[in-house]
Amino acid sequence: MRFLKREGVFCRTCALASFRDMQADTMVLGWWGPLSVLITPFTLLTNLSALSGIRRIPEPVAPGFRPPLDPGKPVFRRPAGILALIPVGLLGLAVLAFTVLLAIGLVAGGSDSADHPTLTVGSCARNDAAWPEQDLEPESCDSSDAELRVTAPADGSCPAGAYLAYLKYSEDGSTSLCLRPLKS
Repeated sequence: MRFLKREGVFCRTCALASFRDMQADTMVLGWWGPLSVLITPFTLLTNLSALSGIRRIPEPVAPGFRPPLDPGKPVFRRPAGILALIPVGLLGLAVLAFTVLLAIGLVAGGSDSADHPTLTVGSCARNDAAWPEQDLEPESCDSSDAELRVTAPADGSCPAGAYLAYLKYSEDGSTSLCLRPLKS
C-alpha cells in the first residue's frame, strides 16, 4: 500500500491530465491488499474533491513555455477505468448482499416463537427446568408426563397454587397464561 501525491503549479488542463492518470491507476492497482480493499473506495471519493478543485482553475489564456499535457479520455472511458468496474461492482454486490442479509435477519429474527413452543388454554405441558425457571413443552393431557394444565387468568391473576407462564409461551407473545399443577 502506498499513497502518491503530485504537487506543483498546474494549469487546468495539466491538472486534469494528472488527475485522470492517477485516478485510473488507483482504480486498477489500489485494491490489491487486505486493507487496501477497505481504503481504496475512500481514496477514490477523496480524489473527487481534488477534481472539484481542478474544475475551479481557470482555463489557460496564454501558452506557457511548454505545451499543456493531453488530458486524454475521461477515467471510465479508459481501459483501466473499465477494468476497475470489476472490483467496484464486487464491492457494491458485497455491500448489497450484507444489507439484504441484515434486513432478512432483522425481519425473520424478530420473532422468538420458533425457539419456544406455544401453549393454548386447555392444553397441558411439562416443565423441564426447576421452578421458578420455565422450560415448558406441550404434552398430551392423557400422558403421565403432563404436569400442568394451561388456563386463562381470572381478573388478570392466576389462582392460588398456579404459576404464571412466561409471555413467550403464548401464541402472540403478549397474553398471560396460568399453569395449574395437575398433581397435588
